[in-house]
Amino acid sequence: MNYATTITAEAQDDIPADALTRYQQQQGSSLGKKLLIVGGGLIALLLAIGAYFALAGGDPVGAGDDNSQAPVVTVIAPGRTSVSGTIEAPGTIAARRPMPVGVVGEGGQVLSVRADAGDWVGQGQVLAVIDRSVQTQQAAAQEAQIGVARADAELAQSNLDRALQLVERGFISKAEIDRLTATRDSAIARIRVAEAQLGELRARAARLSVVAPAAGYILERNVEPGQTVGGGSGALFTIARGGEFEMLADLGETQLASLSVGVSADVVPAGSDKSFSGQVWQLSPIVNERTRQGTARIALSYQPELRPGGFATATIDSGTVTATVLPESAVLADPKGSYVYVVNEDNEAIRTPVTTGMVTPQGIAITGGLNGDEAIVLRAGGFLNPGETVSPRREED
Repeated sequence: MNYATTITAEAQDDIPADALTRYQQQQGSSLGKKLLIVGGGLIALLLAIGAYFALAGGDPVGAGDDNSQAPVVTVIAPGRTSVSGTIEAPGTIAARRPMPVGVVGEGGQVLSVRADAGDWVGQGQVLAVIDRSVQTQQAAAQEAQIGVARADAELAQSNLDRALQLVERGFISKAEIDRLTATRDSAIARIRVAEAQLGELRARAARLSVVAPAAGYILERNVEPGQTVGGGSGALFTIARGGEFEMLADLGETQLASLSVGVSADVVPAGSDKSFSGQVWQLSPIVNERTRQGTARIALSYQPELRPGGFATATIDSGTVTATVLPESAVLADPKGSYVYVVNEDNEAIRTPVTTGMVTPQGIAITGGLNGDEAIVLRAGGFLNPGETVSPRREED
């Protein structure tokens, strides 16, 4: 059986008034005690926080100043070092002073060829002989004309001598003596003319021999016996004067500006592992407007492996400079130019523009913008923002 245990208004009316008052006082006293306990706890907590920062010797750190979440970056201080720069450039082998040799005279049929490509020849050596039978006959005829002129001169001299003997006796006038003297002088002059003409014919005949204008190495031969040649036949031979070769190295305008005449270079022909020493003897005074390139001419001595027209690669010594050398991972670039991130005393990554120089096996030479003592971000600089707070670590750490 269930019984309801409710207090009705009538039952409440039966509670004595003093008991009700005591009950309300007890409830108020319990609530006050709870409030005092909570307040005391808060005061103790605040005192504990103040004591912590007082003992730590600093003020509370705001949420924005906490560096515990800053990215860790590796930094280096590379200093400065001497860098020996080199420039690699492609190019072709050529004769330093090529000499095309052709027909000097009127030409004719080639009787014989006395030299071939790959031969060494001396100055004045006959390379080819052209038929000169017509010139030989002309020279013989001119020699006969000289004989006739000499006979006329002897006769004129004899007539003048006899006239001079008779003039003393009064048989010959002075005017006749003058005429005979002029006849004798004319005969002597005709001898000189004939001799000069003979010399011209002989010189023309000699020019029919194709000769080497200077000592050198024959690169090309473009004539065969029986061939008819003349002034318009082009070069019959091409000679490298003195056997001197060169490499024509193609360089960009900035590379060209960093070189000077006299620097050394090593040349490796295509298909060969041999290196040949040379020297830059001329730098192109102009730059091609379309390719923005110029030519460095590297003098080379004769070697059988060097063949004009062949491809080669040159390694040119561009000099020694003192600069800061950084790994490629530390140098960044954008449309504004090359730059690195330098960590300052406040551990902030500062963007620093730099001027890059030659590329070496050790890295990129920095010729401007750094003194080498800075703390430079080694890697992951592309993920940083200018002014960002970082946690630097030395590379050796």
